[in-house]
Amino acid sequence: MNTYDPLVLTGIWLIIVTLLVQWGTAAAVKAKQPGAIPGKVPENISHDSLVFRTHRTFMNSLENVPMFLLSVFFGMFLGLDSAWFGYWVMLFAVARILHMVLYYAIATEKNPSPRSWFFVLGAVANIAVLVQCAMFMWA
Repeated sequence: MNTYDPLVLTGIWLIIVTLLVQWGTAAAVKAKQPGAIPGKVPENISHDSLVFRTHRTFMNSLENVPMFLLSVFFGMFLGLDSAWFGYWVMLFAVARILHMVLYYAIATEKNPSPRSWFFVLGAVANIAVLVQCAMFMWA
């Protein structure tokens, strides 16, 4: 059995905990609204609403985290175990946390917004892990 860099495992743990926090935050913020209907976000809200921002943060993670975790688990399946692998996983984990914090804190329709930079860092980390996997497979 392979042993993995603690950075990789810590990063995976942070990503999962971040998803849990986002889910709980979105559910709690929405449930506190008058007339809240479970499973339904009001259609007439936008970035000025914390309900919208917490919901979109969670949805954005649901759109991005599975692809990244598949890349990471593929790397682990291959036996990829390098310091850079751990750095990319941690970069993604920290980028998702900072994306979340900025999305909660800044109500803006501006694009790119400050949170966009952390979204991009996460995408770069995902691409880097896939490139590492390819290099490992074809080395």
